[in-house]
Amino acid sequence: MESIHKTVLLNETTEGLNLQDNSLVLDCTFGGGGHSKEILLRYPNSKVIALDQDNTVWEKAKDKFKGLESRITFVNANFRDLKTKGFPVKLENLHGIIFDLGLSSDQLENSGRGFSFMKDEPLLMTMKENPLSEDVTALDVVNTWEEKNLADIIYGYGEERYGRKIAKGIVDARKSGEIKTTFDLVKIIEGAIPVRYRRGRLNPATKTFQALRIAVNDELGALKDGLGEGFDQLKVGGRMAVISFHSLEDRIVKKFYKEKEKESKARLINKKPISAGSGELKNNLRARSAKLRILEKI
Repeated sequence: MESIHKTVLLNETTEGLNLQDNSLVLDCTFGGGGHSKEILLRYPNSKVIALDQDNTVWEKAKDKFKGLESRITFVNANFRDLKTKGFPVKLENLHGIIFDLGLSSDQLENSGRGFSFMKDEPLLMTMKENPLSEDVTALDVVNTWEEKNLADIIYGYGEERYGRKIAKGIVDARKSGEIKTTFDLVKIIEGAIPVRYRRGRLNPATKTFQALRIAVNDELGALKDGLGEGFDQLKVGGRMAVISFHSLEDRIVKKFYKEKEKESKARLINKKPISAGSGELKNNLRARSAKLRILEKI
């Protein structure tokens, strides 16, 4: 199936990296391949190393790269593992690094792993195509975690004000049987919140699903690791561009950038985050929460 993902802040990110024609770029979140392709087209002698822990994304996007295959290397890995022993490619003197955080449209719509509350799918929510038995899934979380832990992640990661009520609803519901699917969970959420909250602009399941996905994939921990490991591989004068969609992600990026600036190891290219313009928002509503921050190593 071909990728349906629309790349967010494409021009702003590509131009913000200030690349030269022979640049080597690490795309830490390949997704639909939009940023990688744009770089290869704009800079004919450039090369891209593209990472994604979901191996299916390359199969969906590779037709976009016909004629460009010799200049892109896809690696099925999480960006938090850049420094681990046995990492399949050598990384040094990178001219640019991109992190486009969050969930791609392909994963949301077509993965079959329970990311969307609009489809009845197994409760997995893992970025891995084929999770191992020891990998945590949303099924494990909702059926085995204590009520307090559930409440903490739903409120903390999802910023859901009814987190405690939803956590209690989950614990009460699983006494009658295992919570297996996304629709099982949606029904529990709807039953735990006030009626007026169900009629709001945002689907009442949005924040809980987001919180569970972040917890299952340890997204915030991975981001902290990836920022540090990626920055170390960046050459002097190289730039790091991070697009975040969640306030907690943006807070981590902002703090990391300021620490590097305070250590006199980097300078901020944009003091305030760059957001999508009206033209992009008309074509892609998911861009409305995107924030781009760019840092240059000195």
